Amino acid sequence: MSGRASVRFLGTGTSHGVPMIGCRCGTCRSADPRDRRSRASVLFEFANGFRVLVDTTPDLRAQALAHDLDRLDAILFTHCHADHVMGLDDVRRFNVLQQSGIPCYGDARTLDELRRTFAYIFESKDEGGGIPLIHLCPIAGPFSIGGEEFVPVPVWHGKREILGFRVRDFAYLTDCSGIPDASWPLLEGLGTLVVDALRHRPHPTHFTVEQALEVSARLRPQQTLFTHICHDLPHAATNASLPEGVALAYDGLVVEI
Repeated sequence: MSGRASVRFLGTGTSHGVPMIGCRCGTCRSADPRDRRSRASVLFEFANGFRVLVDTTPDLRAQALAHDLDRLDAILFTHCHADHVMGLDDVRRFNVLQQSGIPCYGDARTLDELRRTFAYIFESKDEGGGIPLIHLCPIAGPFSIGGEEFVPVPVWHGKREILGFRVRDFAYLTDCSGIPDASWPLLEGLGTLVVDALRHRPHPTHFTVEQALEVSARLRPQQTLFTHICHDLPHAATNASLPEGVALAYDGLVVEI
């Protein structure tokens, strides 16, 4: 570990995004740019120039344009639900810019589902149209990218175990409804905790705001940021109700780690 690093929130919304199609609620009609939430994703940027993306959302192209993103050195996948992977085809533009393939890291189930969902990447012999050039890399424990250690943190997303990630004193736990006993020690001593907080009402596969606050109180990081936020939580009003050191993340937020 050397030099400064940062995490950029490319998206902080749910699978529907905010505003939702056809919704006329106050959050979806809000003029506050922090209430506009594309699908959840973050970008690690390190002093040595390495950029590591977490999840290829359906909004990847728009996110890359909004943040002038022109290079990706690796991609991490938390799991293979559509709102976390369906922008994979946009990776081909980075292949062209970099003239190289890009390693993609995920657990065995996620990589198998990527092979099935994007079979044309691995099986197609057709010419034309362009195909993303990626290399699938199974995660079996902590691993290094560009001299930085990434620690996978298993979490529950409903009945499915997926991955969060820890880098330095920063942990990213999106799409989370529970934390296994074995994962709590991996989250000790955090400077920044990012955790799923969908809404106040219960949900079978996501933490509520109250449940996310309980996680924060147990881990006691220096700051806690909520992500994967639905339109039930207007940014300004929700932040005003949260305890000190806890806030909603928003698209475009940058955190030093």
